[in-house]
Amino acid sequence: MMRILTGIQSSGKPHLGNILGAILPAIELSKKPGNESFLFIADLHTLTSLRDGEQIRSNTLSIAAAWLAFGFDTDKNYFYRQSKLAAYHTELMWYLNCITPFPMLANAHSFKDKSAQMAQVNAGLFTYPVLQAADILLYDAELIPVGKDQRQHIEMTRDIAGTFNRMAQKDIFVIPEAAINESVMTIPGVDGNKMSKSLNNYIDIFLPEKDLLKQIKKIESDSTPLEDPKDPATDITFKLFSLLASPEETAEMHANYIQGGYGYGHAKQALHEMMLRYFKDAREKFDFYINNPDVIEEKLAEGERKVEPIAKQTLGRAREHFKF
Repeated sequence: MMRILTGIQSSGKPHLGNILGAILPAIELSKKPGNESFLFIADLHTLTSLRDGEQIRSNTLSIAAAWLAFGFDTDKNYFYRQSKLAAYHTELMWYLNCITPFPMLANAHSFKDKSAQMAQVNAGLFTYPVLQAADILLYDAELIPVGKDQRQHIEMTRDIAGTFNRMAQKDIFVIPEAAINESVMTIPGVDGNKMSKSLNNYIDIFLPEKDLLKQIKKIESDSTPLEDPKDPATDITFKLFSLLASPEETAEMHANYIQGGYGYGHAKQALHEMMLRYFKDAREKFDFYINNPDVIEEKLAEGERKVEPIAKQTLGRAREHFKF
């Protein structure tokens, strides 16, 4: 059995890039026989940049609703909020803090990227990798699916766990492996850059139909006249369409671009219709969950009850070393 762990910050509603690049692949991995997945909402981590309680709660519900809408099986797997098990996460973090060298944290990308403006760096951001290590080690996770930018944090987790095991002279923690899918799609945003909340270039597939179309119409395109042929290889709308469409539908759209007489407005309308078809079930389920937050709360609370004994057992092994 392979134990897989994924954490998602409660920084906002998942967008198209999150769905295609992370949510759907993670759910497929969770469905494979022999795998069990731990999916948690990292709301404690969110505090390094967002401290509005109402916004964090709203984001948490949106994230949970999205994963449920796409079919994450909460009966087979584990689905929980980090904050509801904070006593375990933060206690283990303190033990790990006390064996983590300062230079290791000072070299973390999450810190170095913002260290030019030290007034904006809080202690939580500096020790972020240690809390992440606690999140992983607490549940004996073996495989951590991450993007290339998170590889360093998993290596730090491995180093910290190894240091603790050597200190204890026995295997207190499972040493996790990073699962980095080199073929993960980079989903372009409406401006052609990687789709991102921070760049405000994302597409929210859960919007009402008219609002979704407005977002799609913001996709940038060149000034080629309607009657002229267009290059699908350089067009953002075509790239997004091809990620969702069948080979036959993609070939038809490609032909429309090449032959001319087909405008970018036509392509954006086709992308809108494709998204409504492709995500029809997920959109309906998302609306159900977001309008029934008690159902989300019940699933998360059940996951938290189910996962707590694992966290308690692991923390007990660490406490035992210190004779606490």
